[in-house]
Amino acid sequence: MTITNSEQIIVIILAATLAIYLLVSVVAIIKVVQILNHIKAIIKKAEEITDKAESVTQFFQNTAGPVAIGKLISNIFNASQRNNRRKDKGE
Repeated sequence: MTITNSEQIIVIILAATLAIYLLVSVVAIIKVVQILNHIKAIIKKAEEITDKAESVTQFFQNTAGPVAIGKLISNIFNASQRNNRRKDKGE
């Protein structure tokens, strides 16, 4: 059983198509892996930024109480100074 000319052409076309498909597939897989690595790096940076933002938020939450108390004391002090000035001008 011999292969005819048309069968040989079909085999060559199929082999070339398969080779091109494999080459394109390998390139596509490499590019997908590169993209995934970039996404992984972006996610890592986003997590670091989120951690820093959480740290800043925690800092402000921890200092909000003392700052509020300091502001209250400052307001009381300022109010008493204004009250003393009014009494001094009134006398």
